[in-house]
Amino acid sequence: MTDSPKNIKKEFFSIGEVAEEFGVNTSLIRFWEKEFDIIKPLKNKRGKRMFQKRDVDNIHLIYHLVKERGFTLEGARKKLKNDKDETVKQAEVVKRLKNVRGFLVDIQSRL
Repeated sequence: MTDSPKNIKKEFFSIGEVAEEFGVNTSLIRFWEKEFDIIKPLKNKRGKRMFQKRDVDNIHLIYHLVKERGFTLEGARKKLKNDKDETVKQAEVVKRLKNVRGFLVDIQSRL
């Protein structure tokens, strides 16, 4: 049995795809790559970055801390170093709440 194209999950994402997912410029993703050692995309011979799911998840954590919670870069680095598990939990809660809010807004617009 083969997977249909809809069931195949991507293993690698381009920097453009990652930037689009977060609504930021590719330059910000490159900057965060330099500033945070938890972002380690693979690079091909031409230097093109290919982000794995774990990189995207780490970018999500950084985005959550810096853009949503207002941390400085230094503060975000310390938070990830000292309390990454709690940060992951908080980011997941925020993500779920946004999904619920979107669902409720959609229902409201249909009424």
